[in-house]
Amino acid sequence: MNINEASKFFKNLITETDVKSEINIYKKYIAILSQLENKKLSEEQFFIIEGKMDEFNVDLPRESRKKYYGKKLTEFLSLLKKELSLISESYHMTIGMSIGMSIGMSLGMTFGVVFGGSNGLIYGMTFGMTIGMSIGLAIGRSLDAKAKREDRVLSTKVI
Repeated sequence: MNINEASKFFKNLITETDVKSEINIYKKYIAILSQLENKKLSEEQFFIIEGKMDEFNVDLPRESRKKYYGKKLTEFLSLLKKELSLISESYHMTIGMSIGMSIGMSLGMTFGVVFGGSNGLIYGMTFGMTIGMSIGLAIGRSLDAKAKREDRVLSTKVI
């Protein structure tokens, strides 16, 4: 199934359901596929994408579509990230914030206990987490900006 056929397929699925969460999954597929059409990808990359689309089971009963296509969306985004280096918006910022908070809280607790006793633990943890999150956010945003300049970002937001 090529990208146009897949896009038409998901547009057709939208008309067959009234469940908002299911419609959002289909809209994400449509948004990603339309962005992939506009990207300058090689024939090999299009072949990889179309190969993944061919794996979809199109003859599913209506009750199991949401779960199946939701799981396949996660797999599809993972394939795009691994094979084509395409990431979703704010990918690096999210990871940077969580890593920064973890490291900052650990370091803050360590320095808080060493330099401030029992109250130092609370203040050290709070300040360490805040500072670590800020640093992770800054690094993540710069990596996201770099990916955007390189045209490697896919928007998965549903309008």
